[in-house]
Amino acid sequence: MKKEEDSTLLERTILLHIAYDGTNYHGWQIQPNGITIEEVLNRAVSDLCQEEIQVIGASRTDSGVHAIDNIAVFSTNFKMDATKICYALNQRLPDDIRIMKSYETTRGFHPRRCRSKKEYKYQIYCDRIEDPLVSRYTCFEYCPVNVEKMKEAAKYLVGEHDFKSFCAVRTQARTTVREIYKLDITKEGNIITIIIEGNGFLFNMVRIIVGTLLKVGRGAYEPPHVQTILEAGNRSLAGPTACAKGLTLNKYTFLEE
Repeated sequence: MKKEEDSTLLERTILLHIAYDGTNYHGWQIQPNGITIEEVLNRAVSDLCQEEIQVIGASRTDSGVHAIDNIAVFSTNFKMDATKICYALNQRLPDDIRIMKSYETTRGFHPRRCRSKKEYKYQIYCDRIEDPLVSRYTCFEYCPVNVEKMKEAAKYLVGEHDFKSFCAVRTQARTTVREIYKLDITKEGNIITIIIEGNGFLFNMVRIIVGTLLKVGRGAYEPPHVQTILEAGNRSLAGPTACAKGLTLNKYTFLEE
């Protein structure tokens, strides 16, 4: 009995900051039809710690979506210095997944049960021919795009709203109300960059927002029409879901309670 109690007391929670190229993966969450980020991480962590371990991810990115800074935690009795775990894991991971840093956090910490904000980046490459050196991380747009009109339309989405029009119909979210803190659009050379930060995002929400803003940029909608779409609460009125490869999870920030 004493041995079991000591083992329990030794249990630690390790937090990982993870970057990955999502091209070859069917998203974050384990599923039967393809390899996922979560599956690969579970295998590497279990091999390192010599325990059966399942990581808990903060953001369950979709198939083909990338991340610069996603978060995951796992509990273990493994005694290695927490700050060195990232190096040991990277030796066991494929080149398109990297643990950028690791450290010990509050025991039992769950990243999806606390207040947080996420920042996503979406990039669009605009030209007559797609550039193969950036195509892995950008959505290709052949048609001319009016960035100023896209910026005007984006203003209607900032703030707290019901984003039912901007999420996949099969969403399982209890509420479709979310708050967007910022939605910035810039263009440098041939690349349009959309930065969107909020307290949470519905299934496909960012990509549907991008698809809708692109319709504005092409002239299919005038900017105020985005307000009409937002108020209608009808997914069929919004633009298409933009391709996954242009989307990257930039930053996941925990907020003080």
